[in-house]
Amino acid sequence: MAVKRDYYEVLGLGTSASPDEIKSAYRRLARQHHPDVNHGDSAAESRFKEINEAYEVLSNPEKRQRYDQFGHDGVNVAPGGTDFGFGGFGVGDIFDMFFGGTTREAGPRGARLQRGADLRYDLEITLEEAAFGAERSVEITKLEACTLCNGTGAKEGSKPETCSTCRGHGQVRSTQQTFLGSFSTVTTCPRCRGEGQTIQDPCNRCRGEGRERRSKTLSVKIPAGVETGARIRFTGEGEAGPSGGPSGDLYVVTIVRPHTVFERHGRDVACEVTISFARAALGGKVEVPTLEGKEEIFLPEGTQPGDVFRLAGKGVPEVGRSGRGDQHVVVRVMTPTRLNERQRRALHEFAAASGEEVGESGDGSIFEKIRNIFQGRKE
Repeated sequence: MAVKRDYYEVLGLGTSASPDEIKSAYRRLARQHHPDVNHGDSAAESRFKEINEAYEVLSNPEKRQRYDQFGHDGVNVAPGGTDFGFGGFGVGDIFDMFFGGTTREAGPRGARLQRGADLRYDLEITLEEAAFGAERSVEITKLEACTLCNGTGAKEGSKPETCSTCRGHGQVRSTQQTFLGSFSTVTTCPRCRGEGQTIQDPCNRCRGEGRERRSKTLSVKIPAGVETGARIRFTGEGEAGPSGGPSGDLYVVTIVRPHTVFERHGRDVACEVTISFARAALGGKVEVPTLEGKEEIFLPEGTQPGDVFRLAGKGVPEVGRSGRGDQHVVVRVMTPTRLNERQRRALHEFAAASGEEVGESGDGSIFEKIRNIFQGRKE
């Protein structure tokens, strides 16, 4: 199964994008990749469906909140979205899209601000925490906006100045004349490195970077039913961008530790319980472990090694849904290694009643036979 791309990445937006920016990005990309203007292009069709799916989630405040918190696990969107591929636009919107509608674009300064890095935190949890949910505190160390200069990078009492080379655009254009005509090349401004501003008097604390490293404690709510690899997104809790740029996101990734008793298989869990051969033959109540404590089950007479008994609703829930999976109990029968005289006599009587010959015979035990074989080889 193909891994879904981040919806913000699909629309080319940051996680702090406004509803107008989301709609604007959708209109622009939908116009570019719509099947009506890309006849026979399967890649464009797939891209168009991906764009619609991303827009359906991010344009809905409730779905967007769940997606920001839990990623793709928090929303359930069919590929291609709904609304017949138009992402919720009316007929007038579609008409404008293909016949001269206008699109608002972000200004040059906003587009130049570099977004901070995303962070990942691997959080180990127990199977019980994964099954029933939990709340944990995590401490992360990251680059945050400098508290002295408020992220500007400039010393207190001063402020960044507009770059005199690119005049605040962050890019410089050079034109070259050739026999084929003139060619223009746009490159990042070498003086301000694309920022559009320069700092003449840098902050003493962050030395002009606008960021400093600090520790922060966050409370993580783990939803019931998570598995290893589940991502919980904290929007804006990544590292701050340089020179006042927006912060990245923090992704808390759950790692479920192996359990000493249970194995998990999706929503179901399995465990083994060992019983005596007398209990297997006669049946009766047996105490078994569950995720919530001990519980008794009844074994019928003649229970065989490897028999499986199901405890309905004793497994793990699915994230965002009600109900739980089942627990499967696998029976193992233990054969005693040492018998007292009374036990031995009782087993001989049971064997005789069953018509079996057990224990020592005239030909000697199995160990005597093996010993005689090796002795014969030596002679």
